[in-house]
Amino acid sequence: MQTKAETGPWDDALVQLREWDPAWAEKCTRMATNPWRSGVLSRKLVELIGVGLNAACTNLNPEGTRRHIRAALSAGATRDEILTVLKMASVMSIHSCSLGAPILLDEAKSAGAMPTAKPAAPTPACDKMKTIGQWNVAWDPFYELDPVWTDEFMATGAGIYASGILPAKDVELLSIAFDASYTHMYAPGTRRHIHNALNVGATMEEIMEVLKLCVVQGVQACNLGVPILSDELARHAAVGG
Repeated sequence: MQTKAETGPWDDALVQLREWDPAWAEKCTRMATNPWRSGVLSRKLVELIGVGLNAACTNLNPEGTRRHIRAALSAGATRDEILTVLKMASVMSIHSCSLGAPILLDEAKSAGAMPTAKPAAPTPACDKMKTIGQWNVAWDPFYELDPVWTDEFMATGAGIYASGILPAKDVELLSIAFDASYTHMYAPGTRRHIHNALNVGATMEEIMEVLKLCVVQGVQACNLGVPILSDELARHAAVGG
């Protein structure tokens, strides 16, 4: 039997799962631990991606976040590296505007609605990103609707990616994981970050490994549900069910 340290995304639910369905548990465990065994990505990066996927604003899994933070620290990650991942997991929420603002503009045009005129205000963070070629045209619609707030957001996000705490390739691989995650599936961002990752030296194998880690995250359904099922079976039996 594998030890807990070898089971990658699993927690104690795996013990119960092996008791109930050992054949399926073994097959699923082998699949789910593959990125930990393959050696394509460093153990530290695998765990940092695990932190990101679990802490992401689209997931918010406290048990998984703690498990992978502990494993990342054991693999040599620093506080600042893990904090950078948590910051990245926070600002991915901008995709609500990337998705919604163009729709708002289209529907407002159809309805004959116009935004309230706002006084001109400086937008230094946005201006800087445009100057250095880091502006994404997907941000134009919400910049048009609220340039001041957009500048505040860009000032929040830009420092994360420009900090140099994580290598550029790792930043892009983490970004792929966030956008391709089954709780997010943001295709424009996934494509953009795959493009960027290849340009900064990532291999196809490394990117595929990130996608595998996104799929592996699916076992959180068992980590969540198996202990609840066990408790409810015991309760059901206790009341004579």
